[in-house]
Amino acid sequence: MLTTQESNKKINSLRDMLRDYRKYHRFLGLFLAVFLIISSLTGLLLGWKKNIDLLQPPTQNRLSEESFLWISISDMSAIAAAALDSAQGLGDNSIDRLEVRPEKGVVKVLFTQGYWEVQLEGSTGEVLSVARRHSDWIEKVHDGSIISDEFKLISMNVLGLGILILTASGFILWYFPKKMRVLKKAGNF
Repeated sequence: MLTTQESNKKINSLRDMLRDYRKYHRFLGLFLAVFLIISSLTGLLLGWKKNIDLLQPPTQNRLSEESFLWISISDMSAIAAAALDSAQGLGDNSIDRLEVRPEKGVVKVLFTQGYWEVQLEGSTGEVLSVARRHSDWIEKVHDGSIISDEFKLISMNVLGLGILILTASGFILWYFPKKMRVLKKAGNF
């Protein structure tokens, strides 16, 4: 059983510590709020990208018997560049990557500028779709790489560490008042 003086000392110590934790918790929460809101909203959009055609064009399905006799990558690149130039007047846009969907018989040709995508039937090179992939720039906003790769690394580490600290300080802000009530009861205040 604690004496009244010991109990008062412990309660005052906990109260002072709680004030400091509240202040740190509040300022860290306010600082991280912008990052958390952006990350949450873009994360929600990315979760729906396969279900909303505006975010990411639906993958066409053109599987046929000759789907395993595909045209060459250089032919696909030339066809996709011509299709993008024809549809959008963007002839000097370089190719970022090709995404191959053998189970659907489709190749997605993604361009570096403007987040454009051209879908081709793999065996014939038929243009199935020319559309903008909004999910790509949303992903860059989500992870911070829209600014730079260094910013992405720093911001994701700050966000992750900040959430851990907010969780720990939130637990302390929840637990210590309970402990103070127990001490007050034990001291019969």
